[in-house]
Amino acid sequence: MNMNIILFTNKRGQVWSFDFDLVRLGVASVAGLALVCGIAAYSGFRLGESEISYVEEWQDVIRSQRAEISEARDTAQADLDALTLRLGQMQAQMLRLNALGERLVQQGDFAEGEFDFNNPPAVGGPQDVAGQQSTELTDFMGMLDELMVELDDRKHKLNVLESLLMDRNLRERVMPSGRPVESGWLSSKFGKRTDPFTGKQEHHEGVDFAGKEGADVIAVGDGVVSWAGKRSGYGTMVEVTHGNGYVTRYGHNKKSLVEVGETVKKGQLIAMMGSTGRSTGPHVHFEVLHNGKTVNPGKYINN
Repeated sequence: MNMNIILFTNKRGQVWSFDFDLVRLGVASVAGLALVCGIAAYSGFRLGESEISYVEEWQDVIRSQRAEISEARDTAQADLDALTLRLGQMQAQMLRLNALGERLVQQGDFAEGEFDFNNPPAVGGPQDVAGQQSTELTDFMGMLDELMVELDDRKHKLNVLESLLMDRNLRERVMPSGRPVESGWLSSKFGKRTDPFTGKQEHHEGVDFAGKEGADVIAVGDGVVSWAGKRSGYGTMVEVTHGNGYVTRYGHNKKSLVEVGETVKKGQLIAMMGSTGRSTGPHVHFEVLHNGKTVNPGKYINN
């Protein structure tokens, strides 16, 4: 199919005539439109591909940052767990040191309130504002390590001190000291005296404390009962072996309150005052022996 177009112009009376083949024109138009659409589609595809690539790059960055954050969180948690563990160990050490310190205060017989382990030690001083600075984590961990070393060192030294104090306390408790009676009066001293039965001079191997019959007779040190019963000249007697070569004897008792082999403590009631054996009245004959020989009880009584 053909189409004829005639154009008339005012210029010089010219006439233009155009002939079109409609089929070919349609095909050309469709081809042109397809080309335009193809160019547009290709441009859109390239544009979308660029945007997708940009988004993927950001997603990679985000994933990387999330991984770093997760790693930092894990590291921080591990550091916190380590600090918590170290803190728990230090708290346990402090509990042991406080308990040990309180025992040492009791053993050392310090004045009340001189060492109070329930309150922090008193410290102070002017504030240096200019010199203040925050503590770094590495410095803090180093300080914890140093503190743990100091705690271990103090624990060792306090254990040694406790052992020494316990030994001293044990020696003090087994060493005879004090009076064998809570009430009564010194009726005869150690050494040369006139025998109350014969009137002759004799060596008195102990000291006598007179008192009321049935009064308490107490041990003057920790030890083990090595005799409890009648003995010639002593009447009913209690003998206590203290160790380190020391032995004490308590004679003329009305009744013994302990048995052989029994452990006694300093100040424990061991007998009742009486007048059994060679005696003129209720009293306790008190002797101190060291390495098998009688010694003057006076210096032990006055300690």
